[in-house]
Amino acid sequence: MQVQQVNHHECFEQLYNQTPIGVALIAPAGNWLKVNPAFCRMTGFTCEELMEIRCEDLTHPENSSKNNVEEAGLLDNKVKDNIYERRCIKKNGEELWCSFHVTPVRDETASEPHYFICFIVDITDRIRSERKLSHREGISRNAERLAKIGTWKWDVVHDQITISEQVLEIFELDRTDKYYCSKDIYKVMSSVDVTSLREKIRDAEQRDPFVFEFKCARTKGREKYIQLRGLIIDDEHQQPIELNGVLQDITEQKQIEFRLQETIERYTSLKKYNHDAIISFDMSGNIINANPAAVKMTGYAVNEMNGKSIGRFIGASNLGLILRSHYGLAEKKMNTILHRDGRETEVLATLAPIIINNVNVGFYLIAKDITEQKKLLIAKETAERMNQAKSDFLAMMSHEIRTPMNGVIGMTDLLLDTPGLSGEQKEYIQIIQKSGDSLLTIINDILDFSKIESGKTDLAVDPFDLREIVTETVQIVKPLIREKELDIQICLDERLPVPLYGDASRLKQVLTNIIGNAVKFTLEGSIEIEVLVKEQCEENVYLKFKVKDTGVGIPAEKRPQLFEPFYQLDNFMTRKTQGTGLGLAISKKLIELMHGDIWIEDSDEIGTTFIFTACFKINNEEVGQRIEFSQNNNRDTHLHILIAEDNEMNQLVLSKMIEKKGHIVDHAVDGKEALEAVKRNAYDIVFMDVHMPKLNGFEVTQAIKESLSSEDCPYIVAVTANALRGDRERCLKAGMDDYISKPIKSESIYQVMETYYNKKQKNHS
Repeated sequence: MQVQQVNHHECFEQLYNQTPIGVALIAPAGNWLKVNPAFCRMTGFTCEELMEIRCEDLTHPENSSKNNVEEAGLLDNKVKDNIYERRCIKKNGEELWCSFHVTPVRDETASEPHYFICFIVDITDRIRSERKLSHREGISRNAERLAKIGTWKWDVVHDQITISEQVLEIFELDRTDKYYCSKDIYKVMSSVDVTSLREKIRDAEQRDPFVFEFKCARTKGREKYIQLRGLIIDDEHQQPIELNGVLQDITEQKQIEFRLQETIERYTSLKKYNHDAIISFDMSGNIINANPAAVKMTGYAVNEMNGKSIGRFIGASNLGLILRSHYGLAEKKMNTILHRDGRETEVLATLAPIIINNVNVGFYLIAKDITEQKKLLIAKETAERMNQAKSDFLAMMSHEIRTPMNGVIGMTDLLLDTPGLSGEQKEYIQIIQKSGDSLLTIINDILDFSKIESGKTDLAVDPFDLREIVTETVQIVKPLIREKELDIQICLDERLPVPLYGDASRLKQVLTNIIGNAVKFTLEGSIEIEVLVKEQCEENVYLKFKVKDTGVGIPAEKRPQLFEPFYQLDNFMTRKTQGTGLGLAISKKLIELMHGDIWIEDSDEIGTTFIFTACFKINNEEVGQRIEFSQNNNRDTHLHILIAEDNEMNQLVLSKMIEKKGHIVDHAVDGKEALEAVKRNAYDIVFMDVHMPKLNGFEVTQAIKESLSSEDCPYIVAVTANALRGDRERCLKAGMDDYISKPIKSESIYQVMETYYNKKQKNHS
């Protein structure tokens, strides 16, 4: 066989031109010396164009422009070749990734190479594939990080566990080993969880996923909840050789579950321990659930009620209203809940909608048992009726008691003005008068007991001399003091201001009660009365009153009850004394209105010592103007006055008081006669008794107001034995101009006249 001679030069030339790999000769300066067609096709440049540029000019602008040949040490013969990858740019601007294999060519004697042979491979497709894979892996890693899920694989045979980066992040660990073993995993679990996990793996079947949750404590005491999901792969002998799966941080889900569970437990507790019956039912009226209170109210167990119609307990008509969406009307009509034994429980019902996903799926019926409340309401209404009956009775008693008192006190006033009285007679009459005044004050308090109970008693602010008040009070009980032959000692502070401003009658009432009790319960010995200035400022003075006796005394255990209503001092003794038992209770309330207090002094001495404090004003400019009438109660003009009164004694007393001042008086014994008299004569003032036969005072007043003009209408003054709270307001509302209560004092009459004069003068001016 003939051997054909091979032209090596032509062969290499053919390979150089036909190979798909780019081949180029590069000068040490970096310019192209020769390039093959494959490299021209790669770059899109012609051979001539490449000869005019440097190899660095093909480098992508975003990549480093360092000389890889020089950097690799090819110039100084440090290495024989160099392989590197570089991103280049084609003539049309597209991206081109190339792998460069550079080999220097030099003489054996030369230190620097003559040129470099460079083999160039287009790796653009490989780089793009790697990028896509890396992108997908990045998405997967981000998804795992967002879901807090990591992957794991356990080679059971070699006890090697491979875990992803996300698992390390979940456990807040740094990667120190590529592989872990089961002991490393068990370290982050409690011994109980380790035992449970082993049992879970042992009991799991091949290809059947198992799920296991456990808790681990990490940094700063924080706890994490972990869920482990895995699959077991067995060998041919049914022995596990591999486990793999995912691990997820479920701490947030667990916290939501805990909050949800807490809400459910609170809701359950609210229903379970609520005193009101709570029954839930759907939109068809079928019962869903009920609480223990509902079980008690209906007599049915929860499982017996479930599925039954709520109409069984509230009535079919009420259920019909609910199903027709008349919820407000249904709430008003649901007044009872039916028990299984037929009895009914009175309730106050409320309907609350059950809203799920913005849809009304049912209702809660909340039924409050108001049986006891109804009893209390009935008792309250009964008490109010009794209280009204008491008020009516007190009003009647007020009229019946005050009518004879009017004669006693009125005639005493007239008797004092009688000339020729001896000093002793005048003294006796004054004592009668003062005793009557004190009795009237007590009657006022008893008849107006509701006012005393409510603590709304109003105190007057008038000038008075405290020395006179104490002296007058002692004079009232002087006869009993003389009878018992008791010594009386009065000690008044020299610093007492004169006058004081306050309610003298109320203070006198308190003193009368306390001094009277001291005299009443003292059989022998003495009574000491002391008044001291406790504190004084520019406008007020605080006084301390002390009443000490040598009587029988009061046991310590009885003292707290002394100031209670209807408690009598002698309950612990014999029934020799009588009383209402209101004295000290009223006194305590009056003293509190005077910004003071009352108590019994602890002492080993015989008898009892009452102490109380009170505050009074020492400056009041308005009072002088208000009592000016007492100094100017005589006017030149004589008045024509009608007294409409059916009681002869009251007519006489009132007439004498008015006639003493020179005024003209007419009488009318009933309402009809009074109305005719007013129509017939022009009266300046009419003293109108409220309770009269034929027509009462209110009816007469209304008729007068309707028949006469305001200029011709007389000044109508209500005269009534009623002195309860609100009587004055009722009289004025009925059209009367003023109001006085029985028993009538001359001072009250003159004050009415002065008011009339002032009003008349004001109208004329």
